[in-house]
Amino acid sequence: MHRSALGKTVDMSSLVSKNEKVRAVGNMNVNARGDIIDSHGRVVQDNTQRVKRQYSNTVNKPSIQEDVQPEVVTPVVTPPPVVEVIAPDLNPEEQKMFEEFDDYEEVEEIKQTETEKPKAKK
Repeated sequence: MHRSALGKTVDMSSLVSKNEKVRAVGNMNVNARGDIIDSHGRVVQDNTQRVKRQYSNTVNKPSIQEDVQPEVVTPVVTPPPVVEVIAPDLNPEEQKMFEEFDDYEEVEEIKQTETEKPKAKK
């Protein structure tokens, strides 16, 4: 039992049971119970049959995820280019210029030969 705004008592359960065969407002073509009805108000499909069919379609259907194994994709990682560090105090651009300098080996050989020569006394 419910009370209205004017203070009258309303029995909602009896009101629902009286009007369950009445066409519901909306564009779904159903009555108040949820039965699908035609344009004359005759029941085409009962709500309980509709709910059972929907339930059996979802519960008895094998899961797609069980059948399909996920494909494992290994990412292709390319290693960064190896840069030989000859002089650690140089930035990458200077390193590149230093590597392109062909006389470096000759200069190093000359330095070695000069350090190996005994110094002449004056």
